[in-house]
Amino acid sequence: MRPKISIIGAGFVGSTIAHLTALHELGDVVLLDIAEDPAKGKALDIFESSPVEGVDINIKGTSSYADIADSDIVVITAGIPRKPGMSRDDLIAINSGIVKGACENIKKFAPKSIVIVVTNPLDAMVYVAWKTTGFAPNKVLGMAGVLDSARMRSFIAVEANVSVEDVSAFVLGGHGDTMVPMTRFASVGGIPLSDILSKEKIDAIVERTANGGAEIVNLLKTGSAYFAPASSVVAMVEAVLKDKKRVMPVAAYLSGEYGVKGLFIGVPAVLGKNGVERIFELKLNEAESAVFAKTVAHVKELVGSLKV
Repeated sequence: MRPKISIIGAGFVGSTIAHLTALHELGDVVLLDIAEDPAKGKALDIFESSPVEGVDINIKGTSSYADIADSDIVVITAGIPRKPGMSRDDLIAINSGIVKGACENIKKFAPKSIVIVVTNPLDAMVYVAWKTTGFAPNKVLGMAGVLDSARMRSFIAVEANVSVEDVSAFVLGGHGDTMVPMTRFASVGGIPLSDILSKEKIDAIVERTANGGAEIVNLLKTGSAYFAPASSVVAMVEAVLKDKKRVMPVAAYLSGEYGVKGLFIGVPAVLGKNGVERIFELKLNEAESAVFAKTVAHVKELVGSLKV
């Protein structure tokens, strides 16, 4: 029996996740949206590509939460996207209600699932999902660090004129302007980034990484990024379903690590069949600690404004 992956929200991000999940043959897919016909249409379109791609999957479009029953993983993408001039935080009032509604149904129909949240503002929405489902904290996590790290790696590869495959880098903290790109740990083929690029170029990469989402929003003008976010989610789904024990930066529940309790913050974690199986606590230097404290304070402020 194949794994079952349900995706809540059939917009650009959700439908792209569904497509990539099918291409990777990770399992059968349910694509759910309050707009039933578009969800059904996109699911049918993806299914009709399967003979060409040579993949065997079942995919169903629906508006009924009953169809997510027995899901192994549920991905939440539902919510309004950013528009030019908006921050991720501007979405909190509307999207918290959407995520809460989705999670009430996840709790009812897929109580044994692992939940991956994509909806912004990410760090606060993961908290909403955890509180609403009542799931063990290792079973609820947020996609942000994988995406932000991918952006950082892409920008480093361009500046260093090397393959993206040889770039190693990751980002800590919240998904937004207060994220913490960890340049001290970045490398190209094992060579420290500081030996390859000037401080000025590294600083520019850090700034572009922090504003990576806004850069795309300003270019698209009518929505936000979806290809890279979808690829990031699928990498996380694969790590869980195949019990790969991959080390990935995700929004995970902290119970004392980094001096933080009761919040979901972006940190490097081991992903496997049980969701977040281990958190790596890095020894941050003074400058990194100061920036990390700032991102934690911001997430705490967002969570404090929630009604859950």
